[in-house]
Amino acid sequence: MDDVVFAGAEGAGLAISSIFGPPRDSRTWSAAPASVAEGLEHLGFRIVGIDASVPRAAYVAGGLSHVLSGYGQIRYSEAIARGPLLRRFRAAKVASALRRHGLTRVLHTGTLDLPPAGGAGDVRHYLYCDSTWNLSLRHRTDASLYTPQARAAFDRLERMSLTACEHIFTFGQYVRDDIIMHYGIPAERVTAVGSGCGETAPYSGVKNYASGELLFIAKHLFREKGGDLLLDAFHLALRQRPELRLTIIGGAEGRQRQTLPPNVTIMPFVTRETLTCLLRGATVLVQPMLNDPWGQVYLEALLARTPVIGLDRNGLPEIAGEGRHGFLVREATPEALSRAIVDAVSDPLRLAAMGELGQSYVVRNHSWARVAAHMAVVLEPVGIGRAPLHQTRVEVPGAVAVPAPAEVSAAEGSVPPGDGSAGTVPVEAVVQASAAVANLVPDLLDEEKRA
Repeated sequence: MDDVVFAGAEGAGLAISSIFGPPRDSRTWSAAPASVAEGLEHLGFRIVGIDASVPRAAYVAGGLSHVLSGYGQIRYSEAIARGPLLRRFRAAKVASALRRHGLTRVLHTGTLDLPPAGGAGDVRHYLYCDSTWNLSLRHRTDASLYTPQARAAFDRLERMSLTACEHIFTFGQYVRDDIIMHYGIPAERVTAVGSGCGETAPYSGVKNYASGELLFIAKHLFREKGGDLLLDAFHLALRQRPELRLTIIGGAEGRQRQTLPPNVTIMPFVTRETLTCLLRGATVLVQPMLNDPWGQVYLEALLARTPVIGLDRNGLPEIAGEGRHGFLVREATPEALSRAIVDAVSDPLRLAAMGELGQSYVVRNHSWARVAAHMAVVLEPVGIGRAPLHQTRVEVPGAVAVPAPAEVSAAEGSVPPGDGSAGTVPVEAVVQASAAVANLVPDLLDEEKRA
């Protein structure tokens, strides 16, 4: 079953969807959909979860469309998911589940399963998101792989999806600002509600801020999480503080480096209890993520009174209180990060004060119950008789609509064009591109599932 009812039928009906898997599964999108669902249930909502993930064949078709549309090379599955073909596929799946349950309201946890074109009909769409396409371009590690055509098309699709929403909830204030200023959504339809921070309880025990214990966590995407940058910076920091020690959780890619600096311990994935102990025992969490939009790991560290070090971008400035309980590094270079590490560990009393401030901030501002309460203010008064927002159909120039490979007719000698099609494409080109994309898809989907 793709969709599951979470609570009794007496509450206000609302669907929650996720492209990463079952919304109730704690492994889906760092448990954010499940946590929001639970919080809304406690407030009396009847929640229906919609799994908007799609089969591998859809990614093959979407990847083929991406290549033939001239959108560039593919490094991550997100490149395929952002195209019009997979957006329509997911939106249709969500719409079918809504009809099956007789619901007309859905909270999407990302824009990629919102209707990319056509009228919104009787459905009211709401959104909870941690970034936008425009924001992601600032620091994407794969930005150079997207053609100007792809950038423009994906930005247009993002704007269409945002415009279709009755209301948008964001993790960070900076995301709200971008949705208003870049995408032109009225300010009254966008609310920054933050996020919760997992199951970690606030730590009140003894901490030794003079121990020089650094911690880094990367369950996947080691380079993108800042692992390579940190190892290079740690090598430099040891020259001034040779007593420093670095523990890396996960980091299978880190083990593949030919040489590691001294005093580095790489551990495989650990239990929640072990991770909590490591967070509490660390002097600082050094997590220089290159383009993560938010980072719940920062919040969990602060609950353990462990200050954080990261790059001065995306959501970290908000989480770190603009430097009050974290160190913000302007440049993503080993030298700049090394200086921040040495500076942080040079003053244990300052670290202790920052840890107390950080924990107090998270306890006050970041819980899933608080997120749900803010959402409920908007979601509860549905406004009987109020017509849903109208979404104007917008074409995406240059996008080639490609059906599943089995639907390509060799007799016709072309791929049937779809919305915004650039015309027919020779079957030989389809076959070659399809084979190339199919070889990429298994690894790309594995990365998506771990998101």
